[in-house]
Amino acid sequence: MKPWKIVETEALPRGGELQLVSHDTDWVIRVNGRDLMNSRQHASEEAMAEFMFPEGAVPEDAKILIGGLGMGFTLRAVLDRLGPEGKVVVGELSEAIVRWNRGPLAELAGSPLEDPRVRLEQTDVRELLRPSGRYHAILMDVDNGPRALSARTNASLYDENGLAACWSALRAGGTLVVWSAGPDERFRTRLERFGWDGVKARTVAAFREGEKTGGRKHVLFIARRPLNPGPGRGRGR
Repeated sequence: MKPWKIVETEALPRGGELQLVSHDTDWVIRVNGRDLMNSRQHASEEAMAEFMFPEGAVPEDAKILIGGLGMGFTLRAVLDRLGPEGKVVVGELSEAIVRWNRGPLAELAGSPLEDPRVRLEQTDVRELLRPSGRYHAILMDVDNGPRALSARTNASLYDENGLAACWSALRAGGTLVVWSAGPDERFRTRLERFGWDGVKARTVAAFREGEKTGGRKHVLFIARRPLNPGPGRGRGR
């Protein structure tokens, strides 16, 4: 049996390291020795795109924000659902992950960064949430979800201030989809108390159908900014 091979290592700004490792055709990105993402476990990342427009109709000029590039699977799934006038903004802070997506990982999702509808911003996704009412949907897949793994500061994306920033950046009726490695009842409650509509926690398969995986699952939180929020909503309660 072939061993896992460390392809490249990158130091993290606040200590620790990212590793890109491979085994035959499988790839894993690890943070401080723990698996952060795996090229065989991307069904849940792709599923995020299925919930961008709950009512089914995709606007011709749809503008989507993706927080976290990962291995490009979410980006590919979004692009496959958009028309030629659609736009996707991707916020990815890690230079290493961007470089790997343009290098050894590029073919995994069909080189989505080369699509002209994509604008990659190598920055903290918080910087992309500041303009108001820009996006039809925000897909947030930063770190391990609401319970941060690679950096504690990432948890602030999912607290009330982070939710307020997402709320502001979405158009009325826009959708927020948050990826999580597992259930998080506190986060679901936080979404409801903040004032989001139609809050759901969907359990989805980590692996594509037909793969022998032992049934590992992830969770997607889906919420909608109300068309008419009313007093008190969007500020937490």
